[in-house]
Amino acid sequence: MQWINFLHLYQPANTKDYYIQEAVEKSYSRILRALEENPEARFTLNINGCLILRLCDMGYEWLVKRFRDLYEKGQIEIVSTAAYHPVLPLLPKREIIKQIKEQEDILKEKLGVKKKPSGFFLPEMAFSPEIAKILVRLKYKWIILDEIAYKGKFDQVDFSKVYQDKDSGLKVVFRSRRFSNTYIPEKLRMELESDSQSPDLVVTASDAELYGLRHEDPTGEFENILKQEGLELKTISEHMVGKEIVKINLLACSWESMPKELLDNQPYILWSGRHNKIHELLWKLANLTLVTVWENQSDPQYYWARWHMVRGLASCTFWWAASRDFNHNFGPYAWNPDEIERGLEEFIRAIRSIESSNTRKTKLKAEKIFIKTKELIWKRHWLHYWKK
Repeated sequence: MQWINFLHLYQPANTKDYYIQEAVEKSYSRILRALEENPEARFTLNINGCLILRLCDMGYEWLVKRFRDLYEKGQIEIVSTAAYHPVLPLLPKREIIKQIKEQEDILKEKLGVKKKPSGFFLPEMAFSPEIAKILVRLKYKWIILDEIAYKGKFDQVDFSKVYQDKDSGLKVVFRSRRFSNTYIPEKLRMELESDSQSPDLVVTASDAELYGLRHEDPTGEFENILKQEGLELKTISEHMVGKEIVKINLLACSWESMPKELLDNQPYILWSGRHNKIHELLWKLANLTLVTVWENQSDPQYYWARWHMVRGLASCTFWWAASRDFNHNFGPYAWNPDEIERGLEEFIRAIRSIESSNTRKTKLKAEKIFIKTKELIWKRHWLHYWKK
């Protein structure tokens, strides 16, 4: 069996130090140690720029250096992304490009990635045809998507093939939702030990925090699977070499999209639900913030305005307002008023930061949206979710 494993390392730029420390101790250090002890193992991974910067600020340069060493040895393949983990299809083009270029600069400076990566990770695997065209213009060659992006259903993909988006020309590797939404090492072991025919190839993609932080794995399934005889690990680029190319049409979706949501034309429902009033208000303030900050780039406080804005735009701000119960992939119930409010406050602080007197009306408008949204968040929490 071949295992193509993609790991996504991310913590919000405005999260507490404690959460990053916990992820380092339980997941990131563990992954690094496992790879260092198994030099034949190969992973492809993404590390968001905002996490790299926080790691360096917190004194974890030694950890970043270990990733850099593995990259230089060719044991890990690093792809690019958007620095602050926004849902790209929901942003204007100029903001998309700016965050991608900032990620490229961080990878070059901190991880020694001097050559632009061929691959790109879309935060939340949120894909749209418009995003694909932007990536092609920025010289990216391939992306990884959830299998639902092909035909809007599961179990349709031939993982032994490499696909190509007819519209943009981007090559596409699909992850298996069935394998990715489990504790993958345990699932692989069960497949290898099964009396029935196991698949020749498994492509998975998950948050790196799954390994240790969200799943403790006291028996060392992760470490053991890397030593498993008959299991070969490759990077995505290695996997793509010599594969048959199949041209297809891709659907707008995310890595959590369900078929019924795509049929209902809600590919990003977890971050912008059609009937989610909190999402509606959050995006109203987010878009006002985007326009205001971009129009005031010469303002003395532009740096801090943007500093707050990009933290608010992180997908987490909107995800925690989705109110969905995740009964797989070790995920929590997607409701947390404190996390929603954290992002909401970043937006209002961004607008408050601008010194220009021309923004007086905008500030008043933003404050009204802010107060209305905050009231709705906590009203919904106390009435619908508290102690239920």
